Amino acid sequence: MKLNRIHHIAIICSDYKKSKLFYVDILGLHVLREVYREERQSYKLDLEVNGSYQIELFSFPNPPERQSYPEAAGLRHLAFEVEDVEEWITYLLTRDIKAEPVRIDPYTNKRLTFFKDPDGLPIEIYEA
Repeated sequence: MKLNRIHHIAIICSDYKKSKLFYVDILGLHVLREVYREERQSYKLDLEVNGSYQIELFSFPNPPERQSYPEAAGLRHLAFEVEDVEEWITYLLTRDIKAEPVRIDPYTNKRLTFFKDPDGLPIEIYEA
């Protein structure tokens, strides 16, 4: 018995339209399915990342805010592998999204940086 792969990551957002624009139009994730669940007053948006993994973006009325950043218990951040960190930083700036200064992972010597989604969820881009 073994785990095959990560199937999906679920994110709850506070502003569905703003978060959908961020993940689809800015980050370029592909929409697989969008469902409005009337009984929960909630959207569920299934997003594809380069044909492999899924992010489920949920909206709920008045979700509680994240308690602290970034060392709260639970999911710390979401990370995407990219070919060129600097290219992404430049692109994000054109969309008024500021990334942290580039860091070097001390164990792999790979370049990385962080920025935030509309709800302040930390997102990492990590150079391949």
